[in-house]
Amino acid sequence: MQFDTVIIGAGAAGMMCAAFAGGRVLVVDHARAPGEKIRISGGGRCNFTNLGTTADQFLSANPHFAKSALARYTQWDFIDLVDRHGIAWHEKTLGQLFCDGSARQIVAMLVQEMGDAQLWLKTAVASVARDADGFALALDRDGTPVRVQARNLVVASGGKSIPKMGATGLAYDLARQFGIPVTRTRPALVPLTFADARFKPLAGVSVAARVAADGPAFDEGLLFTHRGLSGPAVLQASSYWREGSDITVALGPADGFFDALRAARSNQPKRQIATVLADHLPARLADHLAQGWDLGGRIADRSDAALRDIAERLAQWRLRPTGSEGYRTAEVTLGGIDTEALSARTMEARAVPGLYFIGEAVDVTGWLGGYNFQWAWSSGHAAGTAIAAG
Repeated sequence: MQFDTVIIGAGAAGMMCAAFAGGRVLVVDHARAPGEKIRISGGGRCNFTNLGTTADQFLSANPHFAKSALARYTQWDFIDLVDRHGIAWHEKTLGQLFCDGSARQIVAMLVQEMGDAQLWLKTAVASVARDADGFALALDRDGTPVRVQARNLVVASGGKSIPKMGATGLAYDLARQFGIPVTRTRPALVPLTFADARFKPLAGVSVAARVAADGPAFDEGLLFTHRGLSGPAVLQASSYWREGSDITVALGPADGFFDALRAARSNQPKRQIATVLADHLPARLADHLAQGWDLGGRIADRSDAALRDIAERLAQWRLRPTGSEGYRTAEVTLGGIDTEALSARTMEARAVPGLYFIGEAVDVTGWLGGYNFQWAWSSGHAAGTAIAAG
């Protein structure tokens, strides 16, 4: 069977590419339905982009690579598409846009935008080979072997995150098959864990915090879990964290805590330090810190220097996670197809004409908050328009 373009992966990037590629397009996916990660994202409402998207919110060995695609198909372009389909949306916080209704609306929109492209679900890729006419693929279509030929091959099969949704390393295997380098991959936007389960008694407690690893600090929510730390601020920092290094948690400004502690010492000197801390932090967290830092006794018995030390600890709480929850719960995969091997404008492999890599498979990873979907739309558009102009 002959096609102009075969796209492996019916996710966000793959369907977006199909919408722009034109010609005879086949999209294949081993899942039972298209856009499964879209469907479950954002609590079922899909955080489909971010108003503040720039290349600065993306991690890559080449931080400039994403600029071209993001500039040529912006968050405003995707918002316009959503509006044209009559999908109601709202800004939740920090520029994050969600559907008012169901994420399934975004999936249905993309399927409609794909037009005449064929969509084969429950279809696995058995092998891919390059020949004089382009690419020959052996597929298993729900138990039936099928061979297809295409001039262009687009790999949009994602990374390794959330394997229960069917994620595999297929994109990396295909890249290596064609001599395209792959950078080291690791789970990103993922909860961090502690081997000693130290936060198990705090499971379910949440607090506003500023969290940083070896990168920018993120001011969002922190959630204590049975295994460690989660919440938006921790997920963000996890993309910058590496094994053996610390994260820093600021539960508030040092000067603010110091002033509050001094005021409590003057006004209510007989109070226990833990109860004073509970005025500013969840009670269970305040008790945990008081016990761990040996802060027993009355606040009247602490000098200014001692109160300053407590305040600085609260503002610079250093913790060393032992690991993360891994790809099982990671929202995305950090690393991937080396951008040095791709055209930033078209997403085409420089050494293999007609072969494209888009979306999460590429070494471009966004922050939490709609950025990774925007990369899917932008990179899919880049490859699709390049193929159409072909």
